[in-house]
Amino acid sequence: MHEVTQGPPRPEKGAGSTPATPETGSVHVMVSRQRTRLVLSGEVDVALGADLSEAVTEAERVGLPVEIDARHVTFMDSSGVSMLARLAHRTPGRLTLIQPPDVVRFLLEVTRIGEVVDVLDSDPGFPTESGPLPDDGPAPDDAA
Repeated sequence: MHEVTQGPPRPEKGAGSTPATPETGSVHVMVSRQRTRLVLSGEVDVALGADLSEAVTEAERVGLPVEIDARHVTFMDSSGVSMLARLAHRTPGRLTLIQPPDVVRFLLEVTRIGEVVDVLDSDPGFPTESGPLPDDGPAPDDAA
């Protein structure tokens, strides 16, 4: 499994005595031999724009079907909707959203992006097998 992690580290709960602030968003990219998964959490908004763009570019480069684990999203604005639309139209297969919260489901409905994505109410799991990714070329042992 290949993993690219993007976004600032999330503070530990209960750390320090600072007042509660909105949860900073994060995006993580995981790639297996069968598919790419983007794991979103917190606020998916314009502040996360550069990280979202980088993650989407990585998913497009890999060229595998994409699924988005959205279960920990607390807010999403038009930058998140734009990311969903881009992935739905530029990656193979149908884009899949895993356990999107009501705020994301609402956006899927009002923007009609829900018509071009599949929504799963449970996590199908992510493959953990190892091996070369589609763009890695032959393994060193294969070169002769």
